[in-house]
Amino acid sequence: MTSPATIVRSVADALESTPADKEVLIGFDGFVDEIIRLVDTRTSADSFDPMPTMMTFANRISDAAGLSCNIEMVTEQIKLGGNGPIMANNLVEQGYGVSYCGAIGAGEIHPVFREFAERCVQVLSLAEPGHTEALEFDDGKIMMGKMTQLNEVSWENVVKAASVEDFHGLMERIKLIGCVNWTMLPNMNSILSGLSEVLAKTSCRITMMIDLVDPKKRLPEELEEVLRLLTTISENVDVVLGLNENESRQVADVLFGEEGDDLCARAQRIRTELGLLQVVIHPTHSACVATAEGEWEVQGPYTPKPKLTTGAGDNFNAGYCNGLLTGLDPEACLMTGVCSSGFYVRNCRSATRPELAGFARQWADVDCGEME
Repeated sequence: MTSPATIVRSVADALESTPADKEVLIGFDGFVDEIIRLVDTRTSADSFDPMPTMMTFANRISDAAGLSCNIEMVTEQIKLGGNGPIMANNLVEQGYGVSYCGAIGAGEIHPVFREFAERCVQVLSLAEPGHTEALEFDDGKIMMGKMTQLNEVSWENVVKAASVEDFHGLMERIKLIGCVNWTMLPNMNSILSGLSEVLAKTSCRITMMIDLVDPKKRLPEELEEVLRLLTTISENVDVVLGLNENESRQVADVLFGEEGDDLCARAQRIRTELGLLQVVIHPTHSACVATAEGEWEVQGPYTPKPKLTTGAGDNFNAGYCNGLLTGLDPEACLMTGVCSSGFYVRNCRSATRPELAGFARQWADVDCGEME
């Protein structure tokens, strides 16, 4: 059995030797992210101790039930957000030719997205972005979203922004398409169906990464509908379904009525049921993938003190896609994904290609053990 450190070094070698000379399309959401810490104890006008965990916040709310409370929010950063833009920004940093289609401004690009848009090959903006207040804790995050404007994100408006003929030309150039945040896009099924029709006419079969993004608020029958739609799409596209641990439970519950504890087995059962190329599940500490050839699981470069977690899953998805585009096998793609998210949570930004290779080597040098 090949050691994790050996695999990670091979990932670094591949990143350094393989040019990022492919084009991709990512979509279809867009948010302005306000990164917030909640004050636990204010020690002075300029300093405070933040609430360390989600349970601290939950207990504060619970203790105030039937009474009232005041919780101070401190904005640490305002940045481009949305699963699509964060994923796309990672791939831009890796050097790929990225086209973006989504809610990043009506009429003109929203200021928070302008630098990103200038680095893309092509941008199709469909609506004003939503707004997210991302409450950050050491053990996770709570995303509070305002998103009425995302109702404008639909296939009808995609073909207004670019004709079906132009979109077909784009599909002929790209090697991968990332479709993320189905949960917050009420008309995402229309986009998936429209893409499927266009992709059925392309000369080459491409890969599509799907991330539903916490479908808890959607009705179970809606979730099952989009999952079955993925089966139809997979007739023309190699579909990779990416899920975090909680999302994988929700999908398994809708498909089977139970989930089981083995994540690799869960991924394989979902993949087999839907007939997809791959199903990836990425908890906080690890990641696994199921394919027709088998299952693999890897541990990640976990840190108990992340500087930023909002966007970590999107950077994992981008890293996994980076591995696919680089021609790596599924296990190595997992390593590329966990290194990508590992760099992001420590540095509050996506890695460049040299930085990602360097981070992978640093992790391999400690035998893929603990890192700061």
